[in-house]
Amino acid sequence: MTLLKNEKAENSTVKLEFSVDKATFDAACEKVYRRTVKKINVPGFRAGKAPKAIIEKMYGKGVFYEDAINDLIPDNYNAALKESGIEAVGQPEIDIVSIDENGLVLSAIVPVKPECKIEGYKGLPFSKTVAKVKAEEIENELKMVQERNSREIDVTDAPCAMGDVAKIDFEGFIDGVAFEGGKGENYSLKLGSGSFIPGFEEQVAGHSVGDEFDVNVPFPADYHAAELAGKDACFKVKVNTITKIELPALDDDFAKDVSEFDTLDEYKADLKAKIQKRHENAAEAEFEEKVMDALIEKLEADIPEAMFAAEVENSVRDYDNRLRQSGLDLKTYLQYTGMDLDGLRAQMRPQAEKQVKARLALEAVAAAEAIEVTEEELSAEYALIADTYKLEADKVREMVDEAMVKADVSVRKAMQIVKDNAKKPTKPRAKKATKAEDAPAEEAPADAE
Repeated sequence: MTLLKNEKAENSTVKLEFSVDKATFDAACEKVYRRTVKKINVPGFRAGKAPKAIIEKMYGKGVFYEDAINDLIPDNYNAALKESGIEAVGQPEIDIVSIDENGLVLSAIVPVKPECKIEGYKGLPFSKTVAKVKAEEIENELKMVQERNSREIDVTDAPCAMGDVAKIDFEGFIDGVAFEGGKGENYSLKLGSGSFIPGFEEQVAGHSVGDEFDVNVPFPADYHAAELAGKDACFKVKVNTITKIELPALDDDFAKDVSEFDTLDEYKADLKAKIQKRHENAAEAEFEEKVMDALIEKLEADIPEAMFAAEVENSVRDYDNRLRQSGLDLKTYLQYTGMDLDGLRAQMRPQAEKQVKARLALEAVAAAEAIEVTEEELSAEYALIADTYKLEADKVREMVDEAMVKADVSVRKAMQIVKDNAKKPTKPRAKKATKAEDAPAEEAPADAE
C-alpha cells in the first residue's frame, strides 16, 4: 500500500487516496478466481476447470475485480489510515479511482473529529442550590420503614376503619340489574387506598365482620366504561374479614431493630444525612445539566453525521445489554412495544446528539485549558476501573487503552473547571420609587432565592 493523498475535505472529513501494486491486485484476483470458479459455467469445460483467461474473455476482464477489491480494502484502508495519522469516527466512503497496468488506486472519504471552538465557558450564570431537609421528609422516611416492619392483626370484635384491609364480597347493580365486571368475592380492599370509585370505601368503614349492607355510589362522569359513566349504582356488600395494620412504635427499640443505631435520635440524624446527600446529588445533577446545555450552545463545530450515527448504535447496543441482564432481549422488546429498530434509533437520536456535542465541548475546553493528566491521576483512574469490574489494576492497564483513559480524565477535569468558574446569577434590584404613588406595597429582597 502506498498513501498518495491525505487532504481535508468538507463536513469534517478527510480524503485519502492509496494504491495497491499490480502484483498484489493480480494475486487478489487469482484468489477470487480459485474461490469462485466452481460456480461458473463455461461451455466446453467441466465445472471448476475453466481457465481464468477464458472466463475473463467470456464475462469481461473485470469479472473478478469487485470481490478482489472488497478483499483488499480492509487491510489496505487500515494501513492508509494508520500512515495518515488521522482518527476516523465512522465508516469511510470508498471509491475506485483507477485500475490499470500500475495496479489499483482507491479513495476513501473518512469522517473525522471536527475542529472545535468554544468561548465564554467561564462565568456561566448558574449555581448549585441544595434544598434543606424538611422535618416531614424525615417523617415520611420513618413512616415507610414503619410500614415495612408492620404486622397484620385480625380484627373480630370491632368495626373496620380507614387504613384497615377488609376482605369483602360485592356485586353491583344499576336500576336493579347486575352489570358486567361489578362482582367480586373475598376481595382484599385497603380502605382509603382509592382502589374503588369515590365514596365506596368510606361506606365500608364502620362495618364489622359478617355485616351485609348496601353501598350507594354514582360512577364518575368520566369513568372509563362509557356504559357506566355517570350512573347511580348499588353494591351489595358483605364483610368477611378485617385486618388491621399495626405499626411499630417510634422509639429507641424501633431504631435498634431497623438500624445499627441505639437511639431514635441517632437514627433520625442518619436519615437526615442520607436525605441531605440525595438533595446534594440532585442539585449537582441539575447544576451539571444546566452547565452542559450552556456549553453545547457555545460549541462551534461541523460535526459529521457519522459521529451521531455511531453514538446511536452504541446506545442501541447498551440498551440491548441492559435488557439481556433483565431476562429480555432487543428483539423481544421491539415485539412487545410494536416498535421497529429504526423507531428505536429515532427515539435515541436526540440524547445521542447531546452526548456527542457534550463530549466535544468538554474536549474543546480541555484543549483551551491545556489540561494534562498526571501519572497519579491515571493510576487512580485505572484503580477505579479495576475496582468496578473486580480486576487487577495491571490487567486493566493491558486491556484499556491509556489514551482513552486520559481523555476521560481530562474531560472530567474540564467540567470541573467550568463548574468552579460558574457564577451565581444576580437579580436586578428594583428601582427605588421617586414618588409615593409609585412605591410598591412591599419590595422583595434582590437576593431572595
